[in-house]
Amino acid sequence: MITFVVRRLLLGLFTVWLISMLAFAIIQLPPGDFVDSYIANLAAGGASVSADEANAMRKLYGMGQPIYVQYGKWIIRVVTGDLGESMEWRRPVSEVIGDRIWLTLLLSFAALLVTWGLALPIGIFSAVRQYSVADYIFTLVGFIGIAVPNFLLALIILYAAFRYLGLSVGGLFSAEYALAPWTWDKVKDLSWHLPLPALILALSGTAQLIRIMRANLLDELRKPYVVTARAKGLSEMRTILKYPVRAALNPFASNIAYLFPYLVSGSIIISIVLGLPTVGPLLVRALIAQDVYLGGAIVLLLGVLTVIGT
Repeated sequence: MITFVVRRLLLGLFTVWLISMLAFAIIQLPPGDFVDSYIANLAAGGASVSADEANAMRKLYGMGQPIYVQYGKWIIRVVTGDLGESMEWRRPVSEVIGDRIWLTLLLSFAALLVTWGLALPIGIFSAVRQYSVADYIFTLVGFIGIAVPNFLLALIILYAAFRYLGLSVGGLFSAEYALAPWTWDKVKDLSWHLPLPALILALSGTAQLIRIMRANLLDELRKPYVVTARAKGLSEMRTILKYPVRAALNPFASNIAYLFPYLVSGSIIISIVLGLPTVGPLLVRALIAQDVYLGGAIVLLLGVLTVIGT
């Protein structure tokens, strides 16, 4: 057992190392670098930067060195707990991410709970009432949930809430709490705003898990031990919940290893559409600006979550 755990831990560390290399390299694949993006933004505003100033900035951020040297210095800092300094924000990456990473994790966990809370009972009901009207309705809704992108659903909800209810449902906080320090009132405000983005993010994963639970439970319900339990007079609810559901939960539960990272990464577009203060908008901005330390740190954290989940 110890050998197995050690082997899995070493494999996980090796995977994280590969992810860090790929993240750092891919972010630098587009032509140019952060300094070029910075100069282009200044030029759009009518300002200019001399060649000497540009070279000084590249030297400051170590961009004149080979990519493997830049990566080596960055990964050594990461191992020691320092994620580096954001070039665009000119602050440590840990400060830039700040509360955003915890809000991202909170949103993903909330979406995961919503996914389980909806998929488990609906999947059981659909299997027990196979080919009923309700089963067809849930199947139709499930296919719609799989087919419709989450960001499109978010746009529809935003439009409907504003058009017909006069409400702005974006964000995780009210305007007065957005930049305020954490207090009990801010936590309560967050709890009021959290369910809607969590529900939007969870719908696609919910539709998939409903199909998985339904298919697994249907296989179990046809097995001889279920027929035997019914023949011995066991109640229908106990017959279903005590054995078949528990057996059908195995692949259902193991799917979380892939569902949770999907929720974290899938929240990027949702965060932009709904204006959520998560790492999603930061990642997109870092990739556009080619801020390798900020973008690489966020991608690395997503990779670590994937490895932990698996």
